[in-house]
Amino acid sequence: MTAIALSAGMVVVAYFLGSIPTGVLIARSRDVDLRQRGSGNIGATNVARTLGKRLGAMVLVLDALKGAVPALAVSQLAARGEIDPFVVTVACFAAIGGHCFPVWLGFRGGKGVATALGIFLVVDPMVTAIAAGVFLVLYKAFHIASIGSMAAALTVPILQWILGRPDELVTLSIATALLILFNHRGNILRLVRRREHRV
Repeated sequence: MTAIALSAGMVVVAYFLGSIPTGVLIARSRDVDLRQRGSGNIGATNVARTLGKRLGAMVLVLDALKGAVPALAVSQLAARGEIDPFVVTVACFAAIGGHCFPVWLGFRGGKGVATALGIFLVVDPMVTAIAAGVFLVLYKAFHIASIGSMAAALTVPILQWILGRPDELVTLSIATALLILFNHRGNILRLVRRREHRV
């Protein structure tokens, strides 16, 4: 298999793995249509709000694995020189894109935070740990997941730039932060109006 074919295949696999709607499937097993409950989002926060924190935590882990698995695979291929390092950026972003725009749900998915968490735990665990700390501090202060999620998403590219991380990682974190902010535009509006949901 050529490097181009392998790279393209990894990007496609990453997208479809990321597109598995774990929140919807778990809610459906409880006879709940997650898109008609709470905020209507398919991610872990709405599962926790709708079905309880235990199931919310389960979805968080599963959604993170959707990012961690392809990130680990492409990182190893890049380390062995079988694919270009920039393919790591594309494949990882494809996994996040799969979660946010899953083909199975008419391209209306989640916000990408948990899947991004899984990816960055693999490609930059130190920076991710700091960003997770930022999330936890803000969540404990406000009990509003969106505030912590957006702050954590912005923390990653800032720290990576300061620490001189490789261009492909900085590019990935910037693209991810922009996508997460875009997906939180409704949350931003509710925050301005002081009507944001708490968990």
